[in-house]
Amino acid sequence: MRAIAYQQLHARAGDAIIGRLRGLFEAQSFPRPEQILATQFDDLRACGFSANKIATIQGIAQATLDAVVPDYATALGMDDEALIERLTRLRGVGRWTVEMLLIYSLERMDILPADDFGVREGYRRLKGWEVQPTRKQIMTIGLAWQPYRTVAAWYLWRVPGR
Repeated sequence: MRAIAYQQLHARAGDAIIGRLRGLFEAQSFPRPEQILATQFDDLRACGFSANKIATIQGIAQATLDAVVPDYATALGMDDEALIERLTRLRGVGRWTVEMLLIYSLERMDILPADDFGVREGYRRLKGWEVQPTRKQIMTIGLAWQPYRTVAAWYLWRVPGR
């Protein structure tokens, strides 16, 4: 759900949305799926979620209850591609979203989000290129960074503008 909040937004905006969501459920660190499903649409809108993102997080909540979304322990034991395949079947969940889960929640060290604007733009800036590399180019370049492609992504996200 966190990755959904951050999709196509600046990190500060995503932080604000997550902060407001968590504020609805102050007794715990993050709302349970049942709580998301019981929350009124207007309350989720007030947190800053778009209508599409609300449908997505409600779908994730239901899929969690239906055991489509694995619990943390199960996800930890799953192969990256198997988890990507399983979760991208959900409405509004793409590869990038699952890659953010793999990086930030499951702490996988060899994930290269090649579709990520920041990764591609960081590489462009680092190399002084006029145009961003394509997804395919980043995937090829990233082969040299295995098994620490996540670390490379962290650095690329931080390349200063020129």
